[in-house]
Amino acid sequence: MASDTNKVITIGRLTRDPELRSLASGTSLADLSIAVNSTQKNKSTEEWEDCANFFSVTVFGKQAETIVKYCSKGDRICVTGRLEQRRWEAENGGKREKVGIVADSVQFLTTKGERTQQESPAQAAQSGEEAPF
Repeated sequence: MASDTNKVITIGRLTRDPELRSLASGTSLADLSIAVNSTQKNKSTEEWEDCANFFSVTVFGKQAETIVKYCSKGDRICVTGRLEQRRWEAENGGKREKVGIVADSVQFLTTKGERTQQESPAQAAQSGEEAPF
């Protein structure tokens, strides 16, 4: 099964509000950035320390539109997808590369109660729209 050879599942928090754009074909695309917490051992102190890893996530179609509508910076999401390496040449001629996640599915993990706690009462009153979680 070739499709199972490149699969990633991770849970993280959005580091910024999702951004929506459209491809020439009309397909919606959302660009996300998530922070995923982990721990690593400090070589000099031998102590375990918290650290964050940051990943770019690309979501397509109706799911992209839904994420942009209902998610915002700080929300927790679970992303299932595949890793994709992109290579390009910078304006100065240097070679650049980046590994990101192309999402197959995204689950919202922030509950309505958590979202209300994150917002001030004024922000909650202004939003007025019910999220589907």
